[in-house]
Amino acid sequence: MLSSLVFGRKGPSGFSWSSTAEEVTAGISAAGLTAIVTGASSGIGAETARTLALRGAHVIMAVRSLPAAQALRDAVLAQAPEAKLDIMELDLSSMASVRAFASEFIAKELPLNILINNAGVMAIPFALSKDGIEMQFATNHVGHFLLTHLLLNTMKKTSHESNVEGRIVNVSSEGHKLAYGEGIHFGKINNETVYSSIRAYGQSKLANILHANELARRFKEESVNITANSLHPGAIITNLLRYHSILDVIHRTLGKLVLKNAQQVKASLGSTYDSNLYEPSEKARTLKPMPRGYAEFAASSPDHLIIVTFVVLHGWKYGMLILSRKIH
Repeated sequence: MLSSLVFGRKGPSGFSWSSTAEEVTAGISAAGLTAIVTGASSGIGAETARTLALRGAHVIMAVRSLPAAQALRDAVLAQAPEAKLDIMELDLSSMASVRAFASEFIAKELPLNILINNAGVMAIPFALSKDGIEMQFATNHVGHFLLTHLLLNTMKKTSHESNVEGRIVNVSSEGHKLAYGEGIHFGKINNETVYSSIRAYGQSKLANILHANELARRFKEESVNITANSLHPGAIITNLLRYHSILDVIHRTLGKLVLKNAQQVKASLGSTYDSNLYEPSEKARTLKPMPRGYAEFAASSPDHLIIVTFVVLHGWKYGMLILSRKIH
């Protein structure tokens, strides 16, 4: 009774904490739109892909686990046989995989209206990716950074030719406030001796916000018909805490009383972090513009994988991370 009074109360939007994505999108058509959703085989990504497909979008499920994605696709098609879902393999911790995915998608000559950078890992034990990058930073930020810029020309072309506004969404977190004191540990990202799993997660989520903010600034400056936003999805019961057994048990049991499930996430996104809609933390708010050209160079270098990410530290200076690996 109490939970229904508290969590069932509708807000200004007409929806409540317990509203589902299907309820919120009822009557909305996404027909004619093409969307890529990373991490679409489970949790938030799966529900996002499922709902977009039910509303008529052509959804590309960018996933590591092909069997899990196929199971979801089969379930959606059983519910809506006309739904359009394709599965493509993508490991965001591998820059070679990101490049291969982008090349394969571009070769299909499909339009791209929506890119939802959702996949991620949280508070995992220290590990380096195949490219020698701390795994949370590689998966949550660097992989999505590269993917976005490799697909950006396709999105610009689609929005221009269709006159339909494109959308880029980075799934961030209130956890960005838990980043290291100076924001992002440039020069120490791969240093295991100072590694904190929670703070490393926070710095990757902070990078998501700064990336979206910079994209939004550039789109406005260049009059590009695309919006870029980052968001906090709220407290959701997913498998993100699978590396912390005690916390995972708590959040899957007691958490059911106060947390949303994946079906409710899109209905009640906790916060959006763009300059027009929400006031993020000081770390995310003190963005200064990136020097032009670096993102494009990072996305187009043919011989070396060079990803240059600029973010703000302390609100007054740039931090720079250069990750260079020869592709053999």
